[in-house]
Amino acid sequence: MATQENTQEFSMSAVDKSTAFIEKNKKIFIGVIAAIIIVVGGIYAYQTLVVKPNEEKASYLLSKGQDYFALGNFDLALNGDKTDFTGFVNIAKKYSSTKAGNLANLYAGLSYAQKGDAKNAIKYLEEFSSKGDQMISPAALAALGNCYATDGNVDKAISLLKEAAAKADNNSLSPVFLLQAGTLLESQKKTEEARKLYLEIKEKYPASAISQNINKYIERATK
Repeated sequence: MATQENTQEFSMSAVDKSTAFIEKNKKIFIGVIAAIIIVVGGIYAYQTLVVKPNEEKASYLLSKGQDYFALGNFDLALNGDKTDFTGFVNIAKKYSSTKAGNLANLYAGLSYAQKGDAKNAIKYLEEFSSKGDQMISPAALAALGNCYATDGNVDKAISLLKEAAAKADNNSLSPVFLLQAGTLLESQKKTEEARKLYLEIKEKYPASAISQNINKYIERATK
């Protein structure tokens, strides 16, 4: 039997519920993605520093922006510091043919997401091209899904989060993305679909931290 709290949750509109969920978990979620991007991006910037002139310049600028991003200075990260750093937006545009320019789209999208600007976040995250990477690629898809949820497109958000979970296929990221997708499904009163995702977490990722508390979600979504 559903509790009064659950009844109140289900009475919220899909947009309100999804937005509340994203806002509640945004710091944790973006923190996970930021940690991945900073580590991988830092390695990438180092490895590409000796490539073509454009790639070298873009990589240098990207590393400057990574510092602002890591410190949470998202306005400076996006638009530059009026000295030698021009901002992720400019890097993405000016060096669009480089790998660093591509990665700048991801940083710009995440920066806008942190500022609460879902539309611009979607714009830049859609521009980011990720191929084959098992950490950045699913993280970017999930970030895009969260932004679509905030912007009110819950169906698109669910689809992207499920895709991200499948691409990651690990105990660290997949359960997080599946839990988010399940909660959004519950906001649409699609409890059976949500239950399937919760069961997937329990059965496929039993070693994950989220799996330790997944039974309460399964019970909530069980009619």
